[in-house]
Amino acid sequence: MQAAALRRHLLDQYHISPASTAAIAAFRSAAQPALAPQGLGGADGARYMSARAPAVKGAGHLVRKGTGGRSSVSGIVATVFGATGFLGRYVVQQLAKMGSQVLVPFRGGEDSHRHLKLMGDLGQIVPMNYNPRDVNSIKTAVAKSNVVINLIGREFETRNYGFEEVNHQMAEQLATISKEHGGIVRFIQVSALGASASSPSRLLRAKAAGEESVLKEFPEATIMRPATLIGTEDRILNRWAMYAKNWGFLPLVGGGSTKIQPVYVVDVAAAIVNSLKDDGTSMGKTYELGGPDVYTIRDLAELVFETIREYPRYVNLPFPIARAIASPREMLLNKVPFPLPTPSNFNLDQINALSVDSLVSENALTFADLEIKPHKLKGYPTEFLVCYRKGGPSFGSTVSEKMGSADVAPRF
Repeated sequence: MQAAALRRHLLDQYHISPASTAAIAAFRSAAQPALAPQGLGGADGARYMSARAPAVKGAGHLVRKGTGGRSSVSGIVATVFGATGFLGRYVVQQLAKMGSQVLVPFRGGEDSHRHLKLMGDLGQIVPMNYNPRDVNSIKTAVAKSNVVINLIGREFETRNYGFEEVNHQMAEQLATISKEHGGIVRFIQVSALGASASSPSRLLRAKAAGEESVLKEFPEATIMRPATLIGTEDRILNRWAMYAKNWGFLPLVGGGSTKIQPVYVVDVAAAIVNSLKDDGTSMGKTYELGGPDVYTIRDLAELVFETIREYPRYVNLPFPIARAIASPREMLLNKVPFPLPTPSNFNLDQINALSVDSLVSENALTFADLEIKPHKLKGYPTEFLVCYRKGGPSFGSTVSEKMGSADVAPRF
């Protein structure tokens, strides 16, 4: 009774009409679901579940409607494992720019995730220190999420981490924990094009085993198989350009005849995010993400030389010789009491992978099924290579301008 009397006194003092109070009450009831905080668990999570819960398969869209900008609320609370890596920064950027909250587990120094915090609105990028071998730290990282994206991978082995643990066991562990969580409705496993139990590459065999384990533990998971990733921070064109600039030639394993289908990293990140926007049709499916053009290794090397404006020179290395050059590191890896240098152009496992072509399968689901048209490599996606021109971005001219022919590369 006292509360009602006080309320009537305030309404009379500030001349607020009953119609205005009714309008305010209606606004609050309508706005309350939209203003519900992301990432709540327990009773609060149940309270706001209707506003932010992702859709299960066939039950509607995961991403909620809104302004669509970085200050909106998309409904996605994603834990991105491997977010500090090459592909990770682009996935985080795509998620953050549409108003998603992104949890970034990291195991390095404090600077390893600093560049990611600027990609989202205040408080939307949340770094979390974790140990991939500690189950409790992984459970903490996914506790408030409804989406888990696994980008963890390594193309070479170290004394601490091998292919099997990084690409298979960690993926299986994440899938198991996500399934036990109960609130993770979308799990995306990023594998690699060419992953197969019969591959000559140990990495690709581990990736295939990881896919199988993930689908066993989390049958609704979406598998992405990107081809060789190209972009500003890539580990192929940058290395080739630096090698060519320093030594004046490039070694071509197997004569450079292996066919690959390199893809722009931004397109792969967009494909991952688009799979979250559908109505669940991508759940339980595998997508092979290759670029629009097929290149031989030699073709890709010629693109590098043309972009950095250097005369193309090659040394053809048969596979046995390339393996002999790369083998000492693998043999000494666990036999010496100190870390060995990171392999760059001569990585034994990558040399083995180059012994077979890596192309998108004929009947595979591709970018088109995710409503994405991938970029051609020549042009903007490889423009970053101009930094390797000896005299600056405007230095030199292309080989075709000099010689009047594109096929002028000598062979040794």
